[in-house]
Amino acid sequence: MREDVQDYYGKQLHSSADLQTNACCDQAPPEHLKPLLAQLHDEVVSRYYGCGLVAPEQLEGMRILDLGSGSGRDVYLLSALVGEHGEVVGVDMTDEQLAVANRHLDYHRDAFGYANSNVLFLKGYIEELDQLDLQDGYFDIVISNCVINLSTDKTKVITDVKRLLKPGGEFFFSDVYADRRIPASLANDPVLYGECLSGALYWNDFINLSKRCGFADPRLVESRPLTIENPTIEKTLGNIRFYSATYRLFNIDTLEPACEDYGQAVIYKGSLKNSPDRFVLDDHHVIEAGKVFPVCGNTWLMLEKSRFVEHFEFIGNFATHYGIFEGCGLNVPFAKAGNNDSTGACC
Repeated sequence: MREDVQDYYGKQLHSSADLQTNACCDQAPPEHLKPLLAQLHDEVVSRYYGCGLVAPEQLEGMRILDLGSGSGRDVYLLSALVGEHGEVVGVDMTDEQLAVANRHLDYHRDAFGYANSNVLFLKGYIEELDQLDLQDGYFDIVISNCVINLSTDKTKVITDVKRLLKPGGEFFFSDVYADRRIPASLANDPVLYGECLSGALYWNDFINLSKRCGFADPRLVESRPLTIENPTIEKTLGNIRFYSATYRLFNIDTLEPACEDYGQAVIYKGSLKNSPDRFVLDDHHVIEAGKVFPVCGNTWLMLEKSRFVEHFEFIGNFATHYGIFEGCGLNVPFAKAGNNDSTGACC
């Protein structure tokens, strides 16, 4: 299947218009990124295939690794965001895509006004990152855009990501997920696989896989349903539904498997450049600037142990445990009906 994917993205697809579905198509970017995207070379943009946006906050000076970097669109966008003293490394297995990416190194260096390029592209398989000259604990952030689903060994990919991240580093990536496990008959279809569909993980299998690989509390940032818009492929897929979703996984070994309450809170200072009014950690942590915001122990650690620490005030510690965080959705086993008011999404 890996050779089929190489052929699909290297020889059969020449632009995003050649895709047979809209699974590998992302939505409009936020306003602050549009000027940077406009600076990217047309060939790099036309050979881009992605399903989300992988440019989180606070990137200045960061070291970033892009898995499945393709034509280099996200690498070059991140190159502008990390600044000349940051670094972005892209890994891809397809010669034709790497040729496009490398062809425009000087173009983007000049466009961003850098004396030297801060970008490097490596040929390799994302399941074999240990075969590349990449240092353990080197990267602040690992990103990927609609590529993990194409991997034939997702456990190896996520395990290697954890190894390559610094303590407190982040795996921030978009991908396609299914609402059920894909039947083997569809998983072996090279076109469906290349279209980012039949290699997609069932979302709950992804959550459990992430935890087994050492990311105890995966956080969903955003998601949207995908419409295939190809009647023949829709008929083949039957009742399976697909979603584009962005997750962030923090490399913090002290995170717990559930949201525990230690009486903690944070206050967002409003100091991130593009988020003066609120900080969005995930789809249910929208933290308004200046307001005391109660959090579970895991959320407290995600902010205190990561690159976001300077933007928050931290209230409390881990001295006293008060049980499960209210609203986590995990009821006390012996609670009687009507005695547990905890409802809503997990913290």
